[in-house]
Amino acid sequence: MSSLALAVRDSNTMLRRNLLHARRYPSLTLNLLLTPVMLLLLFVYIFGDVMSAGLGGGGADRAEYIAYIVPGLLLMTVGSTVVGTAVSVSNDMTEGIIARFRTMAIHRGSVLVGHVVGSVLQSVLSVVLVGAVAVAIGFRPTDVTVLEWLAVFGLLVLFASALTWVAVGMGLISPNAEAASNNALPMILLPLLSSAFIPVGTMPGWFQPIAEYQPFTPAIETLRGLLLGSEIGHNGWLTVGWSLGLVVLGYLWSTSKFGQDPR
Repeated sequence: MSSLALAVRDSNTMLRRNLLHARRYPSLTLNLLLTPVMLLLLFVYIFGDVMSAGLGGGGADRAEYIAYIVPGLLLMTVGSTVVGTAVSVSNDMTEGIIARFRTMAIHRGSVLVGHVVGSVLQSVLSVVLVGAVAVAIGFRPTDVTVLEWLAVFGLLVLFASALTWVAVGMGLISPNAEAASNNALPMILLPLLSSAFIPVGTMPGWFQPIAEYQPFTPAIETLRGLLLGSEIGHNGWLTVGWSLGLVVLGYLWSTSKFGQDPR
């Protein structure tokens, strides 16, 4: 077999391994998935009338606010899911299985590829589940074409890949699962500091650059435009740029750390 065929075969084996772990131990994924679902229900049913009144500058319209926050919560779901990837990678590095893999005739990069592809698949599935909850409480996309649905899927996969490679690096540098979870916490916090819940223009002037110049805000605005027909502007290119940049940086960081001697 060629080296490429061997790499694909070994990566597929590692992918099945990670998916089996996720199926046998679903508690971590479910706990992380509950965060965006609870925030969705909290902001819609507790704060919805007040937030929608402020958003529209007039009377309360909870349906309008549901439409506004769902794109941000979908991407927050991706961020929450990859926290589990950091924990899983850290467990592999500290429990001795990586040392065992190093003695076997397998493609070294397949371990990381298995984690990344498995995490992206879990992220997409988690987004579908949170999206189903959003639809159940009243979210409705606006005149989305087939091409726009494909763009939504591509954006989610690309953004999930970017965050996953960064999460893999965080897992590799963490001495234990608890540290990995803490190191990956920005994946959950950054959406809270973006345009997920309120427009950037309504934030204090000193805080607006923090919200605007980070990867989640352009991704949220792009997804919002695709699902609701709002203006995307330059946010689409910024999202692609952020995502590709994070993929490259995360990949280089992860492969460099993985090449070092195991702990």
